[in-house]
This record gives sequence, C-alpha cells and structure tokens, in this order.
Amino acid sequence: MAKRIAVILAAGVSSRMKTAMPKVLHEVCGRAMLEYVLDACRAVGVEKIYVVVGYGAEQVKERFGGAADIEWVLQGEQKGTGHAVGCCESEIGDFEGQTFVICGDMPLIRAGILESLIKKQVESSASMVLATAVIEDPDSYGRIVRDEGGRLLGIVEDKDCDSEQLKIREINPSYYLFDNKSLFSALAKVGCDNAKGEYYITDLIGILLGEGKVVEAVTSVRPEEALGVNSREQLSEISKIMERRIQRRLMDEGVTIVDPDNTWIDNRAQVGKDTVIEPFTFIRGSVVIGCGCRIGPFVCLNGDSVVEDGKVVRAEMNYKM
Repeated sequence: MAKRIAVILAAGVSSRMKTAMPKVLHEVCGRAMLEYVLDACRAVGVEKIYVVVGYGAEQVKERFGGAADIEWVLQGEQKGTGHAVGCCESEIGDFEGQTFVICGDMPLIRAGILESLIKKQVESSASMVLATAVIEDPDSYGRIVRDEGGRLLGIVEDKDCDSEQLKIREINPSYYLFDNKSLFSALAKVGCDNAKGEYYITDLIGILLGEGKVVEAVTSVRPEEALGVNSREQLSEISKIMERRIQRRLMDEGVTIVDPDNTWIDNRAQVGKDTVIEPFTFIRGSVVIGCGCRIGPFVCLNGDSVVEDGKVVRAEMNYKM
C-alpha cells in the first residue's frame, strides 16, 4: 500500500464572516471545523498531515499543537491554493506516495469520499483524482468541464466562467488526491493569469493532461457535503446538517430522540442504547449518558457530566449548570 500524507489548507481569511478568529477554528456541533477534516484523513490511513496556516496561525497551532501527526507550514502571503501547496515543497517535495489536498473549512467531509479517491487512484494509476458533486445552485463554485464523451478537461473558477460554463452543475468541492511527484512537478508550471491573479491548484488538471498523465474525476460527493463555510449563515446551515447527522447516528445505535428539531447534541457526547432524549434538551461537551436513561425535557447537560445507566434527568435536576 502506498504511503499517504495530507496537505490541509487553513491559511485563509474570511472577510465575510467578520471574525478575528481563524475560520477553521469556528465550531460545528462543539468541534472546530478543522477537526473534522483531520479525523477524515486519519480514518483512511494518512500518516502525516501538513497544515498550511497563515491568518491566526498561532491560534490554530495552539489549538492542535499536541497532535504528533501534524506538521505546520506557514503561508506568509495568501496567493491562492496552488501557492499554499507550494509552500510545502521543502517538507514533502521528495515524498513518494499519495498526497491529499483538502480545504480545512469542509467539516462535512466523510472518510468515504477519501476512500473513493484512493480506490480510483489505485485502479487507474492516475496522477490526480478529484471528487465532484452535482448541485442545483453552483454559484461561486468552480465548474467541472468535460468533453462530449464525458472525459474531464478541466475546472474553470466561477469568476472565469463564460455564460455556457456558468450553467454547468457539476462542481469542484476541493477534495484532491495526487501522486506526490506529479503534484510538485506540475505545480511549478502553474501561473496566475486569471481574474483574481492567484495560483490555482485546479490548473494542475490541464497541465497534467497536457503531459499525457491520467487525471480522473469521481462524482462521490453528496450535495450537502460540497458546502464550505464563507459566512455565518453558511456556518449555521452546516451546523444544522451536522446535528442531524449526529442524531441519525445515535438513533441508528438505539437512542430515541423524540423531537430532533428541538434537540441539540454535541458531536463529542456518548449516549447509550434505549435512552430517550426528550424535547428541548441541550447536551454540550464530552457528556456520557448510559443505557436506558431518560433525559429531559428542558434539560441542559454540560462538560464532562456522566449519567449512569437507568437514570432519569429532569429539568430541575440539571447537571453542572
């Protein structure tokens, strides 16, 4: 099996969020967005993760500084995704194996998406594999351009699309897997002749195809999983999707959630089977709830609360308020 590393792009500034905090530290269901991306990479056997930081670099490093599998790479000036990856060349330019490149503000990422890229890369010996999604409203996303036979030709960023390309609904959520040697060989040829004057990693498709290399696109991303975060509204939308995902997992494990729309459960919480969560219950942090419990209604559990098997917690019995 090929060795596998990842480059996570976490250097950008989100002016639309109007925040002093690095975007990737904003929380979705109790965890920083970046945590979800790191976990997805670890789940598919990534051995080392290179996190590219810039704005608020020290805050990000402080939050994740204890992780032994993370190396920090500074992007002093943000000149685009291609430039961000290029900042890692001194660290990984000689690496022989598979390299993921993923944005750090994609908390809805699943390990299954990354597994589909690995499978395609192994089957086709591709120099580059990317995941795509088909969505109803592709506004602001890079469009996947194919020929009449469906073969991949490239990605055109939204600001550079012509009127016909703007109609394309297959988009680029920015999940990539490269043969590392091919990545850095082609990266040296990326220019910045585009509307934003930046170095785009998406230009690698045309470069690699022009060199006769294999580039594949796998439509494996559900529309909701293509969502990134560039505003507080998008952060709220993604948090709602994540909350339903958490609740669905718990219900599949044997937990009853009476009213999912009026219940909030932290991603870190553990709940045993046959427990009933009543409406207007708020569970935040690494709470542990045993089997056969009844929680709520109108209950708030915080921090490291532990509810033993069979216990009933009503509003007047709230733990650690």
